[in-house]
Amino acid sequence: MLAGALVLLPCRVKAQPSPDVTTTSAAAIRPFRVHIPQRDLADLRKRIRATRWTEPETVPDRSQGMQLAHLQDVLKYWGTGYDWRKAEAKLNALPQFKTQIDGLDIHFIHVRSKHPNALPLLITHGWPGSVLELLGAVGPLTDPTAYGGTAEDAFDVVIPSLPGYGFSDKPTGPGWDPDHIARAWATLMQRLGYPRYVAQGGDWGAPVSHALARQAPAGLLGIHVSLPATVPTDVAAQLSGGAAPAGLSPQERAAFDALSTFYQQNRAYSVLMATRPQLIGYALTDSPVGLAAWMYDYNNGEPERLLSRDQMLDDITLYWLTQTATSAARLYWENHGRGLVGAGAQRTAEIRLPVAVTVFPDEIYRAPESWARRAYPNLLYFHEAEKGGHFAAWEQPQLYAQELRAAFKSLR
Repeated sequence: MLAGALVLLPCRVKAQPSPDVTTTSAAAIRPFRVHIPQRDLADLRKRIRATRWTEPETVPDRSQGMQLAHLQDVLKYWGTGYDWRKAEAKLNALPQFKTQIDGLDIHFIHVRSKHPNALPLLITHGWPGSVLELLGAVGPLTDPTAYGGTAEDAFDVVIPSLPGYGFSDKPTGPGWDPDHIARAWATLMQRLGYPRYVAQGGDWGAPVSHALARQAPAGLLGIHVSLPATVPTDVAAQLSGGAAPAGLSPQERAAFDALSTFYQQNRAYSVLMATRPQLIGYALTDSPVGLAAWMYDYNNGEPERLLSRDQMLDDITLYWLTQTATSAARLYWENHGRGLVGAGAQRTAEIRLPVAVTVFPDEIYRAPESWARRAYPNLLYFHEAEKGGHFAAWEQPQLYAQELRAAFKSLR
Protein backbone atom coordinates (compact mmCIF):
# COMPACT_ATOMS: atom_id res chain seq x y z
CA MET A 1 0.00 0.00 0.00
CA LEU A 2 1.29 3.44 -0.87
CA ALA A 3 1.74 5.68 2.13
CA GLY A 4 -1.58 7.26 3.04
CA ALA A 5 -3.53 5.08 0.64
CA LEU A 6 -6.20 4.42 3.26
CA VAL A 7 -7.66 7.08 5.52
CA LEU A 8 -9.72 6.26 8.58
CA LEU A 9 -12.66 8.66 8.73
CA PRO A 10 -15.69 8.85 11.01
CA CYS A 11 -18.39 6.45 9.82
CA ARG A 12 -21.64 8.10 8.72
CA VAL A 13 -23.60 5.04 9.81
CA LYS A 14 -23.90 4.84 13.57
CA ALA A 15 -22.04 1.82 14.94
CA GLN A 16 -24.18 -0.59 16.93
CA PRO A 17 -21.80 -2.65 19.08
CA SER A 18 -23.20 -4.79 21.85
CA PRO A 19 -23.05 -3.11 25.27
CA ASP A 20 -20.44 -5.62 26.43
CA VAL A 21 -18.04 -4.84 23.58
CA THR A 22 -14.74 -3.39 24.77
CA THR A 23 -14.03 0.08 23.36
CA THR A 24 -10.83 1.02 25.18
CA SER A 25 -8.37 -1.69 24.18
CA ALA A 26 -7.06 -3.68 21.24
CA ALA A 27 -10.45 -5.39 21.21
CA ALA A 28 -12.19 -2.11 20.36
CA ILE A 29 -14.55 -2.10 17.40
CA ARG A 30 -13.70 1.01 15.40
CA PRO A 31 -15.76 2.56 12.58
CA PHE A 32 -13.99 2.52 9.22
CA ARG A 33 -14.45 4.17 5.85
CA VAL A 34 -12.55 3.75 2.61
CA HIS A 35 -10.92 6.69 0.92
CA ILE A 36 -8.24 6.12 -1.71
CA PRO A 37 -6.16 9.23 -2.49
CA GLN A 38 -6.57 10.46 -6.06
CA ARG A 39 -2.83 10.21 -6.61
CA ASP A 40 -3.02 6.43 -6.25
CA LEU A 41 -5.74 6.21 -8.90
CA ALA A 42 -3.70 8.48 -11.19
CA ASP A 43 -0.67 6.24 -10.66
CA LEU A 44 -2.71 3.19 -11.65
CA ARG A 45 -3.81 4.82 -14.91
CA LYS A 46 -0.25 5.88 -15.64
CA ARG A 47 0.97 2.31 -15.19
CA ILE A 48 -1.79 0.98 -17.44
CA ARG A 49 -0.78 3.41 -20.19
CA ALA A 50 2.85 2.29 -19.86
CA THR A 51 2.07 -1.41 -20.30
CA ARG A 52 4.67 -3.34 -22.29
CA TRP A 53 2.54 -5.91 -24.10
CA THR A 54 3.61 -9.42 -24.95
CA GLU A 55 2.96 -10.92 -28.37
CA PRO A 56 -0.39 -12.58 -29.20
CA GLU A 57 -1.10 -16.19 -28.38
CA THR A 58 -0.26 -18.72 -31.08
CA VAL A 59 -3.63 -20.49 -31.01
CA PRO A 60 -7.15 -19.28 -31.90
CA ASP A 61 -8.60 -20.05 -28.46
CA ARG A 62 -7.81 -19.29 -24.80
CA SER A 63 -5.97 -22.56 -24.11
CA GLN A 64 -2.75 -20.56 -23.51
CA GLY A 65 -4.50 -18.08 -21.19
CA MET A 66 -6.47 -14.88 -21.59
CA GLN A 67 -6.22 -13.71 -25.18
CA LEU A 68 -4.30 -10.53 -25.97
CA ALA A 69 -7.06 -8.67 -27.82
CA HIS A 70 -9.56 -9.28 -25.02
CA LEU A 71 -7.13 -8.19 -22.33
CA GLN A 72 -6.17 -5.05 -24.24
CA ASP A 73 -9.86 -4.16 -24.51
CA VAL A 74 -10.31 -4.63 -20.74
CA LEU A 75 -7.21 -2.55 -19.95
CA LYS A 76 -8.29 0.25 -22.27
CA TYR A 77 -11.52 0.58 -20.31
CA TRP A 78 -9.75 0.19 -16.95
CA GLY A 79 -7.37 2.99 -17.82
CA THR A 80 -9.93 5.44 -19.21
CA GLY A 81 -13.61 4.76 -18.48
CA TYR A 82 -13.61 2.80 -15.24
CA ASP A 83 -14.54 4.67 -12.02
CA TRP A 84 -13.26 3.24 -8.71
CA ARG A 85 -15.20 5.85 -6.73
CA LYS A 86 -18.45 4.00 -7.47
CA ALA A 87 -17.11 0.87 -5.76
CA GLU A 88 -15.82 2.97 -2.90
CA ALA A 89 -19.29 4.52 -2.48
CA LYS A 90 -20.91 1.06 -2.35
CA LEU A 91 -18.58 0.03 0.45
CA ASN A 92 -19.06 3.25 2.38
CA ALA A 93 -22.84 2.95 2.11
CA LEU A 94 -22.60 0.03 4.55
CA PRO A 95 -21.39 0.05 8.19
CA GLN A 96 -17.72 -0.97 8.18
CA PHE A 97 -15.47 -1.57 11.14
CA LYS A 98 -12.06 -2.80 12.23
CA THR A 99 -11.03 -4.72 15.31
CA GLN A 100 -7.73 -6.31 16.32
CA ILE A 101 -7.64 -10.11 16.69
CA ASP A 102 -4.40 -12.00 17.35
CA GLY A 103 -2.35 -8.94 16.45
CA LEU A 104 -4.09 -8.16 13.14
CA ASP A 105 -6.63 -5.48 12.38
CA ILE A 106 -9.59 -7.29 10.80
CA HIS A 107 -11.89 -5.29 8.53
CA PHE A 108 -15.54 -6.29 8.40
CA ILE A 109 -18.95 -5.15 7.25
CA HIS A 110 -21.71 -5.48 9.85
CA VAL A 111 -25.32 -4.82 8.85
CA ARG A 112 -28.10 -5.37 11.36
CA SER A 113 -31.58 -6.18 10.09
CA LYS A 114 -34.48 -3.90 10.96
CA HIS A 115 -36.48 -7.03 11.77
CA PRO A 116 -36.46 -8.38 15.34
CA ASN A 117 -34.96 -11.80 16.06
CA ALA A 118 -32.82 -11.76 12.91
CA LEU A 119 -30.38 -14.69 12.81
CA PRO A 120 -26.72 -13.56 12.84
CA LEU A 121 -24.90 -14.80 9.74
CA LEU A 122 -21.11 -14.83 9.29
CA ILE A 123 -20.05 -14.97 5.62
CA THR A 124 -16.49 -15.61 4.41
CA HIS A 125 -15.43 -14.59 0.90
CA GLY A 126 -12.88 -16.32 -1.36
CA TRP A 127 -10.12 -15.68 -3.91
CA PRO A 128 -9.97 -13.83 -6.25
CA GLY A 129 -12.97 -12.31 -4.57
CA SER A 130 -13.35 -10.02 -1.58
CA VAL A 131 -16.13 -8.51 0.50
CA LEU A 132 -17.24 -6.89 -2.77
CA GLU A 133 -18.54 -10.24 -3.99
CA LEU A 134 -21.12 -10.26 -1.18
CA LEU A 135 -22.49 -6.72 -1.33
CA GLY A 136 -25.41 -7.60 -3.59
CA ALA A 137 -26.69 -10.18 -1.11
CA VAL A 138 -26.76 -7.83 1.89
CA GLY A 139 -30.17 -6.37 1.04
CA PRO A 140 -31.95 -9.70 0.38
CA LEU A 141 -30.44 -11.17 3.56
CA THR A 142 -31.10 -8.30 5.97
CA ASP A 143 -34.36 -6.98 4.46
CA PRO A 144 -36.10 -10.08 3.07
CA THR A 145 -39.54 -8.44 2.92
CA ALA A 146 -38.24 -6.23 0.12
CA TYR A 147 -37.07 -9.30 -1.85
CA GLY A 148 -39.92 -11.79 -1.66
CA GLY A 149 -39.24 -13.18 1.81
CA THR A 150 -40.79 -12.69 5.23
CA ALA A 151 -39.57 -10.91 8.35
CA GLU A 152 -38.85 -14.33 9.87
CA ASP A 153 -36.23 -14.87 7.14
CA ALA A 154 -34.05 -11.95 8.25
CA PHE A 155 -30.34 -12.14 9.02
CA ASP A 156 -27.89 -9.81 10.68
CA VAL A 157 -24.87 -10.01 8.36
CA VAL A 158 -21.17 -9.98 9.29
CA ILE A 159 -18.71 -10.06 6.37
CA PRO A 160 -15.01 -9.96 7.34
CA SER A 161 -12.09 -9.50 4.97
CA LEU A 162 -9.76 -12.47 5.21
CA PRO A 163 -6.34 -11.70 6.75
CA GLY A 164 -4.11 -10.43 3.94
CA TYR A 165 -7.12 -9.48 1.80
CA GLY A 166 -8.68 -6.08 1.20
CA PHE A 167 -8.58 -3.79 4.20
CA SER A 168 -7.59 -6.41 6.78
CA ASP A 169 -3.99 -6.45 7.96
CA LYS A 170 -1.45 -8.72 6.30
CA PRO A 171 0.02 -11.49 8.46
CA THR A 172 3.73 -10.92 9.11
CA GLY A 173 4.45 -14.56 9.93
CA PRO A 174 3.11 -18.02 9.06
CA GLY A 175 0.17 -19.69 10.72
CA TRP A 176 -2.89 -17.88 9.40
CA ASP A 177 -4.45 -21.00 7.86
CA PRO A 178 -8.21 -21.74 7.72
CA ASP A 179 -8.16 -23.15 11.27
CA HIS A 180 -6.60 -19.95 12.65
CA ILE A 181 -8.99 -17.78 10.66
CA ALA A 182 -11.94 -19.79 12.00
CA ARG A 183 -10.82 -19.16 15.57
CA ALA A 184 -10.50 -15.45 14.79
CA TRP A 185 -14.01 -15.41 13.32
CA ALA A 186 -15.39 -17.03 16.49
CA THR A 187 -13.70 -14.27 18.49
CA LEU A 188 -15.24 -11.66 16.21
CA MET A 189 -18.77 -13.00 16.65
CA GLN A 190 -18.30 -13.20 20.41
CA ARG A 191 -16.97 -9.65 20.44
CA LEU A 192 -20.05 -8.47 18.56
CA GLY A 193 -22.19 -9.93 21.32
CA TYR A 194 -23.86 -12.73 19.36
CA PRO A 195 -24.67 -15.76 21.58
CA ARG A 196 -25.87 -17.79 18.57
CA TYR A 197 -25.11 -17.57 14.85
CA VAL A 198 -24.60 -19.50 11.60
CA ALA A 199 -21.79 -19.35 9.05
CA GLN A 200 -21.55 -19.60 5.27
CA GLY A 201 -18.79 -19.81 2.71
CA GLY A 202 -17.78 -20.74 -0.81
CA ASP A 203 -14.26 -20.91 -2.23
CA TRP A 204 -11.98 -20.09 0.77
CA GLY A 205 -15.10 -19.50 2.81
CA ALA A 206 -15.83 -23.22 2.64
CA PRO A 207 -12.67 -24.51 4.40
CA VAL A 208 -12.94 -21.68 6.92
CA SER A 209 -16.56 -22.65 7.59
CA HIS A 210 -15.58 -26.32 7.79
CA ALA A 211 -12.91 -25.42 10.35
CA LEU A 212 -15.45 -23.43 12.36
CA ALA A 213 -17.84 -26.39 12.38
CA ARG A 214 -15.08 -28.80 13.47
CA GLN A 215 -14.08 -26.44 16.28
CA ALA A 216 -17.76 -25.92 17.20
CA PRO A 217 -17.29 -22.68 19.16
CA ALA A 218 -19.99 -21.71 21.61
CA GLY A 219 -22.95 -20.23 19.75
CA LEU A 220 -22.33 -21.70 16.29
CA LEU A 221 -25.52 -23.47 15.22
CA GLY A 222 -24.48 -24.78 11.82
CA ILE A 223 -22.87 -23.94 8.49
CA HIS A 224 -23.75 -23.69 4.80
CA VAL A 225 -21.21 -24.25 2.04
CA SER A 226 -21.49 -23.66 -1.70
CA LEU A 227 -18.18 -25.39 -2.51
CA PRO A 228 -18.70 -28.55 -0.46
CA ALA A 229 -15.84 -30.90 0.35
CA THR A 230 -17.58 -34.09 -0.68
CA VAL A 231 -15.04 -35.91 -2.87
CA PRO A 232 -14.22 -39.32 -1.32
CA THR A 233 -10.56 -40.10 -0.67
CA ASP A 234 -10.31 -42.82 -3.33
CA VAL A 235 -11.84 -40.51 -5.93
CA ALA A 236 -9.66 -37.54 -4.96
CA ALA A 237 -6.54 -39.67 -5.42
CA GLN A 238 -7.39 -40.13 -9.12
CA LEU A 239 -8.07 -36.51 -10.02
CA SER A 240 -4.58 -35.67 -11.25
CA GLY A 241 -4.76 -37.84 -14.32
CA GLY A 242 -5.83 -41.27 -13.12
CA ALA A 243 -8.75 -43.29 -14.38
CA ALA A 244 -12.08 -42.84 -12.68
CA PRO A 245 -12.74 -45.39 -9.92
CA ALA A 246 -15.13 -48.18 -10.84
CA GLY A 247 -18.70 -48.16 -9.65
CA LEU A 248 -19.45 -44.45 -9.92
CA SER A 249 -23.03 -43.45 -10.66
CA PRO A 250 -23.63 -41.23 -13.72
CA GLN A 251 -23.83 -38.14 -11.48
CA GLU A 252 -20.66 -39.13 -9.62
CA ARG A 253 -18.84 -39.80 -12.88
CA ALA A 254 -19.88 -36.37 -14.20
CA ALA A 255 -18.50 -34.79 -11.03
CA PHE A 256 -15.24 -36.73 -11.38
CA ASP A 257 -14.85 -35.70 -15.03
CA ALA A 258 -15.49 -32.02 -14.26
CA LEU A 259 -12.98 -32.00 -11.43
CA SER A 260 -10.42 -33.95 -13.42
CA THR A 261 -10.66 -31.42 -16.26
CA PHE A 262 -10.36 -28.54 -13.81
CA TYR A 263 -7.30 -30.06 -12.13
CA GLN A 264 -5.57 -30.68 -15.45
CA GLN A 265 -6.45 -27.43 -17.26
CA ASN A 266 -7.30 -24.71 -14.74
CA ARG A 267 -5.47 -25.48 -11.52
CA ALA A 268 -2.11 -23.88 -12.36
CA TYR A 269 -3.00 -20.69 -10.48
CA SER A 270 -3.47 -22.54 -7.19
CA VAL A 271 -0.30 -24.62 -7.60
CA LEU A 272 1.80 -21.50 -8.16
CA MET A 273 0.29 -19.64 -5.22
CA ALA A 274 0.55 -22.67 -2.96
CA THR A 275 4.24 -23.16 -3.74
CA ARG A 276 5.58 -19.74 -4.78
CA PRO A 277 3.30 -16.98 -3.42
CA GLN A 278 6.18 -14.55 -2.98
CA LEU A 279 7.42 -15.12 -6.51
CA ILE A 280 4.06 -14.65 -8.20
CA GLY A 281 3.39 -11.68 -5.95
CA TYR A 282 6.32 -9.69 -7.31
CA ALA A 283 4.77 -9.61 -10.77
CA LEU A 284 1.17 -9.10 -9.65
CA THR A 285 2.02 -6.25 -7.27
CA ASP A 286 4.06 -4.35 -9.87
CA SER A 287 1.99 -4.83 -13.01
CA PRO A 288 -1.69 -3.89 -13.42
CA VAL A 289 -1.91 -5.91 -16.63
CA GLY A 290 -0.38 -8.92 -14.89
CA LEU A 291 -2.85 -8.69 -12.02
CA ALA A 292 -5.84 -8.23 -14.33
CA ALA A 293 -4.86 -11.16 -16.55
CA TRP A 294 -4.22 -13.41 -13.54
CA MET A 295 -7.60 -12.68 -11.98
CA TYR A 296 -9.57 -12.55 -15.22
CA ASP A 297 -8.34 -15.98 -16.28
CA TYR A 298 -9.97 -17.52 -13.21
CA ASN A 299 -13.52 -18.93 -13.32
CA ASN A 300 -12.61 -20.98 -16.38
CA GLY A 301 -11.43 -17.80 -18.07
CA GLU A 302 -14.93 -16.44 -18.55
CA PRO A 303 -15.67 -14.01 -15.71
CA GLU A 304 -17.90 -11.85 -17.88
CA ARG A 305 -20.10 -14.85 -18.56
CA LEU A 306 -21.46 -14.39 -15.04
CA LEU A 307 -20.15 -10.99 -13.88
CA SER A 308 -20.03 -7.55 -15.44
CA ARG A 309 -16.77 -5.91 -16.46
CA ASP A 310 -17.18 -3.28 -13.73
CA GLN A 311 -17.73 -5.98 -11.10
CA MET A 312 -14.50 -7.67 -12.09
CA LEU A 313 -12.56 -4.41 -12.23
CA ASP A 314 -13.89 -3.30 -8.84
CA ASP A 315 -12.37 -6.42 -7.35
CA ILE A 316 -9.10 -6.24 -9.30
CA THR A 317 -8.71 -2.58 -8.38
CA LEU A 318 -9.26 -3.40 -4.71
CA TYR A 319 -6.39 -5.90 -4.85
CA TRP A 320 -4.22 -3.35 -6.65
CA LEU A 321 -4.88 -0.44 -4.30
CA THR A 322 -4.39 -2.53 -1.16
CA GLN A 323 -1.34 -4.34 -2.62
CA THR A 324 -2.68 -7.70 -1.46
CA ALA A 325 -1.85 -9.99 -4.38
CA THR A 326 1.03 -11.56 -2.45
CA SER A 327 -0.57 -11.71 0.99
CA ALA A 328 -3.77 -13.18 -0.47
CA ALA A 329 -1.79 -15.84 -2.34
CA ARG A 330 -0.12 -16.94 0.89
CA LEU A 331 -3.40 -18.48 2.06
CA TYR A 332 -2.84 -21.13 -0.63
CA TRP A 333 0.65 -21.72 0.78
CA GLU A 334 -0.78 -22.03 4.30
CA ASN A 335 -3.29 -24.62 3.10
CA HIS A 336 -0.92 -26.45 0.71
CA GLY A 337 -1.66 -30.16 0.39
CA ARG A 338 -5.06 -30.05 2.08
CA GLY A 339 -7.20 -29.20 -0.95
CA LEU A 340 -10.61 -27.57 -1.05
CA VAL A 341 -13.02 -30.29 -2.15
CA GLY A 342 -11.64 -33.53 -0.68
CA ALA A 343 -13.75 -34.76 2.24
CA GLY A 344 -10.71 -36.36 3.87
CA ALA A 345 -8.50 -33.31 3.40
CA GLN A 346 -11.19 -31.08 4.90
CA ARG A 347 -11.88 -33.58 7.72
CA THR A 348 -15.61 -33.34 7.20
CA ALA A 349 -16.21 -36.58 9.13
CA GLU A 350 -15.23 -34.67 12.30
CA ILE A 351 -18.07 -32.16 11.86
CA ARG A 352 -20.98 -32.88 14.16
CA LEU A 353 -22.87 -29.63 13.70
CA PRO A 354 -25.57 -29.38 11.04
CA VAL A 355 -24.24 -28.74 7.52
CA ALA A 356 -26.24 -27.36 4.59
CA VAL A 357 -25.12 -27.64 0.97
CA THR A 358 -26.28 -25.83 -2.15
CA VAL A 359 -24.96 -27.05 -5.49
CA PHE A 360 -24.79 -24.29 -8.10
CA PRO A 361 -24.73 -25.60 -11.69
CA ASP A 362 -21.75 -23.53 -12.89
CA GLU A 363 -19.54 -24.47 -9.93
CA ILE A 364 -16.25 -26.22 -10.76
CA TYR A 365 -18.07 -29.48 -10.05
CA ARG A 366 -21.60 -30.47 -9.13
CA ALA A 367 -21.34 -32.31 -5.84
CA PRO A 368 -23.54 -35.42 -5.93
CA GLU A 369 -25.89 -35.85 -3.01
CA SER A 370 -24.54 -39.37 -2.49
CA TRP A 371 -21.06 -37.95 -1.83
CA ALA A 372 -22.44 -35.16 0.37
CA ARG A 373 -24.26 -37.62 2.64
CA ARG A 374 -21.07 -39.68 3.00
CA ALA A 375 -18.98 -36.57 3.73
CA TYR A 376 -21.16 -34.83 6.32
CA PRO A 377 -22.51 -36.90 9.24
CA ASN A 378 -25.21 -34.32 9.96
CA LEU A 379 -26.33 -33.09 6.53
CA LEU A 380 -29.24 -30.77 7.27
CA TYR A 381 -30.06 -29.51 3.77
CA PHE A 382 -29.05 -30.37 0.20
CA HIS A 383 -30.37 -28.58 -2.87
CA GLU A 384 -29.35 -28.11 -6.49
CA ALA A 385 -29.97 -24.51 -7.56
CA GLU A 386 -31.23 -23.66 -11.02
CA LYS A 387 -28.45 -21.18 -11.83
CA GLY A 388 -25.30 -19.64 -10.41
CA GLY A 389 -21.67 -20.58 -10.22
CA HIS A 390 -18.50 -20.46 -8.15
CA PHE A 391 -19.21 -16.98 -6.74
CA ALA A 392 -22.91 -17.52 -6.16
CA ALA A 393 -23.57 -14.42 -4.05
CA TRP A 394 -21.84 -12.24 -6.64
CA GLU A 395 -23.59 -13.83 -9.61
CA GLN A 396 -27.07 -14.55 -8.22
CA PRO A 397 -27.47 -12.60 -4.96
CA GLN A 398 -31.23 -13.06 -4.57
CA LEU A 399 -31.07 -16.79 -5.31
CA TYR A 400 -28.14 -17.08 -2.92
CA ALA A 401 -30.19 -15.38 -0.19
CA GLN A 402 -33.14 -17.69 -0.86
CA GLU A 403 -30.87 -20.69 -0.42
CA LEU A 404 -29.61 -19.45 2.94
CA ARG A 405 -33.14 -18.76 4.14
CA ALA A 406 -34.13 -22.34 3.30
CA ALA A 407 -30.91 -23.88 4.59
CA PHE A 408 -31.03 -22.30 8.04
CA LYS A 409 -34.82 -22.20 8.54
CA SER A 410 -34.86 -25.07 11.03
CA LEU A 411 -31.99 -23.59 13.08
CA ARG A 412 -33.72 -20.31 13.94
